[in-house]
Amino acid sequence: MKNILTLCFSLLACLAFEKIVAQSASPNYEFRGVWVASVDNIDWPSGKTLAVAEQKEEFIRLLDMHQRNGMNAVIVQVRPAGDAFYPSQYEPWSEFLTGKQGLPPTPYYDPLAFMISETHKRGMEFHAWLNPYRAVFNIKKSSVSPSHLTKIHPEWFLIYGDKKYFNPGLPEVRQHTARVVKDLVTRYHLDAIHMDDYFYPYRIAGKEFPDQKDYEKYGKGLNKEVWRRSNCDSIILLIHNIVRTTNPPVRFGISPFGVWRNKSQDPMGSDTKAGQTNYDDLYADILLWMQKGWIDYVVPQLYWERGHKLADYDVLLDWWNQNSYGKHLYIGQGIYRAGSNAAWKNPNELPKQIQALRSYLTTQGSAYFSSKSFEKNPNGWSDSLRNRYYHYPALVPPMPWIDNSAPAQPLVELLPNNMAKLVYKGDEKIKAFGILTLTQNTEVRFVLAQLVQLVVADKMAVIDLTKIPDTKDKRIFVVSVDLNNNVSPMTELR
Repeated sequence: MKNILTLCFSLLACLAFEKIVAQSASPNYEFRGVWVASVDNIDWPSGKTLAVAEQKEEFIRLLDMHQRNGMNAVIVQVRPAGDAFYPSQYEPWSEFLTGKQGLPPTPYYDPLAFMISETHKRGMEFHAWLNPYRAVFNIKKSSVSPSHLTKIHPEWFLIYGDKKYFNPGLPEVRQHTARVVKDLVTRYHLDAIHMDDYFYPYRIAGKEFPDQKDYEKYGKGLNKEVWRRSNCDSIILLIHNIVRTTNPPVRFGISPFGVWRNKSQDPMGSDTKAGQTNYDDLYADILLWMQKGWIDYVVPQLYWERGHKLADYDVLLDWWNQNSYGKHLYIGQGIYRAGSNAAWKNPNELPKQIQALRSYLTTQGSAYFSSKSFEKNPNGWSDSLRNRYYHYPALVPPMPWIDNSAPAQPLVELLPNNMAKLVYKGDEKIKAFGILTLTQNTEVRFVLAQLVQLVVADKMAVIDLTKIPDTKDKRIFVVSVDLNNNVSPMTELR
């Protein structure tokens, strides 16, 4: 037993050392995502009446900006309110795309297919963000098409505050959402399905969510809060099963509110004093979903500063790292908070948060809310990411429970004038070649090398060796990168 324990500690020490070595420059694997909100035209498109050409130009500029800043994924809201940013047989075109719900873009195009194509051209991932329950964004102002489900099946919906919601307690609602997800993962080359924190709506003081009738019909003797949580559990399990059986490589992620439960409510909770929590108010038992393997990644929205009196960033970062159950943990960063108080006026706040999350073996990256915030380079943070923290590219971390087979090693043909031809002849599909540098006399291992360039290609690429950055006194290698970001053995270029 003593020898086994010693071996385990040694292995952990080696892993920690390897992460420190690899991250002394920049990690080769790190999720670097940005939320792109379409609801109320927060991020894209910037207005409801943009011409198709303007919509496309805006999205291309948005991608180019994030690529320059070192991002490797966009999380784009394609179903903001029971509507669609793509042609759907189940839900009408979104008013946030054309100004009127149900009205297709003119000239006609498929915005989702366009966005996925442009994103993948840049070697970035596209995560399709769906809101599971919001149906009408504002019951007084929103455009609602005759083909919207609130018109066809009004019995499926409940009004709470100024919004209309799909009723989470109805089996018909869960089946409809599953059909929407199945349609998406069947027709589109998505990297992930993504849902945010809006399950049951945030509580409105003095108003109870109006589902008593449905509780009496479907509750089956359960406590109402347990029943509500079971409704959310059911839809998450259903979507998990749909994704796995329909398109297994697609991942499924959730971005919950940053506090699962307070310690005052549950010994397992975080040392926080949040007014509302996932478990008790939104009825989203995120920990159960990770324990059961129903989701592949979690992105808790830690939009508070370090030292916050009620919800300290550092306290929550540590808590989520202790409760990620082997699934990928990316941290939701509140870049939109820039300038909102003394802490968020400090240019060191975001860099310190990145440094903190990188110190954990169980955190694999960040996602930023939201895209528009980067346009003004708040506190110089776009510069900080581009020039320092995300100076080198990174691959989204692979998920071994989805696919852990490495692609074939690339072949290299050196050409005149310092050019090199990279060729892939393996059976498994790849999306890019990764170019790495390695200091002299260092063991040839991916974790010890530095990824410096990503060349998007599926079979062949020609590169200029003189344009590879930071190669002085270093060896140069290339790897094949598959669709799940597994890498091949390293082939030396020079």
